This record gives sequence, C-alpha cells and structure tokens, in this order.
Amino acid sequence: MALKCGIVGLPNVGKSTLFNCLSNAKAQAANFPFCTIEPNVGTITVPDERLNALAEIVNPERIMPTTIEIVDIAGLVKGASKGEGLGNQFLGNIRECDAIIHVLRCFEDGNIVHVDGSVDPVRDKEVIDMELQLKDLETLGKRIDKVRKQATVGDKESKKQFDIYEKFRLHLEQGKSARSAPVDEKEREIASDLYLLTDKPVMYVCNVEETSVVDGNAHTKAVLEAVRDEEAEVLVLGVGIEADISSLDTFEERQMFLDDIGLKAPGVSRLITSAYDLLKLQTYFTAGVKEVRAWTIEEGMKAPRAAGVIHTDFEKGFIRAEVIGYDDYIELRSENAAKEAGKLHVEGKEYVVKDGDVMHFRFNV
Repeated sequence: MALKCGIVGLPNVGKSTLFNCLSNAKAQAANFPFCTIEPNVGTITVPDERLNALAEIVNPERIMPTTIEIVDIAGLVKGASKGEGLGNQFLGNIRECDAIIHVLRCFEDGNIVHVDGSVDPVRDKEVIDMELQLKDLETLGKRIDKVRKQATVGDKESKKQFDIYEKFRLHLEQGKSARSAPVDEKEREIASDLYLLTDKPVMYVCNVEETSVVDGNAHTKAVLEAVRDEEAEVLVLGVGIEADISSLDTFEERQMFLDDIGLKAPGVSRLITSAYDLLKLQTYFTAGVKEVRAWTIEEGMKAPRAAGVIHTDFEKGFIRAEVIGYDDYIELRSENAAKEAGKLHVEGKEYVVKDGDVMHFRFNV
C-alpha cells in the first residue's frame, strides 16, 4: 500500500538528517534553508518482532517486513501559502502525503542558524499551522464559491456540501486545524475530496540535544502544553544522536551506545512504529517455507481486500481465508498443530482481519 508520511518543519530543524536516519536514501543535510528542493522519498521497513518470532518457527528462505514511505519536504517559511520560499511547490508535496511528521527544533546551538533568530518550537509550530490553515482556507473559498449558487437555488446536495464547508471555514478562521473541526465522520468524508492539509493526522517530533533525549527539556514541555487539546502524538528524539547510532556497524555497538545514554531502543524505531499507527495501518502475516512476510492493510479491512494486497486475483476470486491468531501460532508452533487444536478457523468475505493474523487465502480465477 503506497501510503506516505511527509516530514515537515521550518528550515534547519533536522528534517533531512532525520530522513537520512530513516531511509537508505541520502538527502543533503546542510546548514542553510532549502537544501532540499525536490521531495526525497524513502521506503523504510517497519520494525516488528512478531515477524522474527514467526521466522524462527518456520525457518523460511527469506523474511519480508512491511514498509511505509517517508517524504522529506523542504522547509516551509512564513508566507508559504502565498508562494514565499517555493511555498506552492512544498504545500503541493504535503497534499500528496497521507500523514504529517512535524519536526520542531527543541535544542540550542549557536552554530546552527534559526530562520527567526531564536529557538521557540511553539512559535515555529504556529508558523507552519498558519500557513497550512491559510492554504486550506483558500481551497475552501474556491469550493464554497462553486457550490453557493446551486445551494441558494435549492439543490439539496449542494446545500449539504455548502453547510459542511462552512463548518470547516469557520473553524479554520479561528486559527484551528481542520482535523479538530466539529464535524461527524460522514461530513468529514463528504469534504475528503478537498484534501485539506490540516485534516491530515499529525505527529510532532521534538528534536533535542543528547542530554534531553530521555526526559526532554523546557522546550518539549512547552510543546506538550501547546498540543494538549490536539489528537496528536509527541515524540522526543535526538536527531543528531540517531544519526550517530545509524552510522554504527553492529547491533552490539548500537546497543552499547543506547545503554550509555539511557535508551532502550533507537528513537527512529519508535517513530516508524508511531507513523504506522498514525496512518491507521495494521499487519497480517503469511508464513511458509519460501517466505515469512508481513502485509500492510488499513484498520477494519475485510478478508477479500486484504487478500488483494498480495495480488488483485486473490481479491477477485476470493473463496475463503484460513486464519490462525498470532498468539496461537506462536504457542502451537505450526499450522498443523493449530488445526488439530481447533485454532485454525475458516472465514468468508465479511471477516474483518485482525492485527497479527497469520493467513492463507483460497481463491479461484
């Protein structure tokens, strides 16, 4: 599934360095604005210990983790919604993403310039929010103008759309993002073809110095206070430290480094898992001697569509799914043992796939 998270933020907050830690692609990381002119796209694997546990049992020829795409988008500045700093191009790149990873500078360093001359992550967040909100208001204004005439002459569908668009417009004019607008799920779906930038789910990454990676600092506390009314996750992460960790050759060296600074795992692993959750994705597995593989699906997906992730023929000719719960597979150690214990169940077209299901599909084309 080609779902993308876009990394955004002001220039020089650590976006490209973070991207380099996440991906094999190498974006230029430099101490000046707009070092990233075109969006860099990297495909990254999602860490999942369940995949390794299944592989230990099956001993397959290969192991295939699931992936998501991360897009490094050049730094936004004030006036981006009006085209400042290549703003239209950058905002267009955000529009193509499904979720936003918003990097905030929460460290002091006189050697790294800040576009506004001082470190204030809450102010920086508000700058980005405002530019995205202004762009959304522009988008709404055009659509409202389009449906207003039909709505005033009694077209019921246009009137419904007009009322929903107005709810979003009034909310945005209060300096709030579309994702927190007072609309229900059906109304949000009607407005989905607007692709509002501030309706995308968001995760804030507080980029801190080494001494603050465990407990944060005054800047991260200010961010937490600023976003407490938002449905957003906040991660504290030292991007420079993550770059050092990723440069080490062996697992043992990385673990020693983590132990020295008081971390259990690299911050980027937490970020990748959180990004996966942010996109409302989950995983099912296929397990055979040729391959143990993780497959990405959206939460709530039914068995035929989940089968279609492997191949469209699987969905078209879907007959049934043979399902073993992950915990049962780990406990019983094989498909045959699960079948004998009554833990392999056969499901039809209405089965909603659960996270961690180990599945085998029957189909006929």
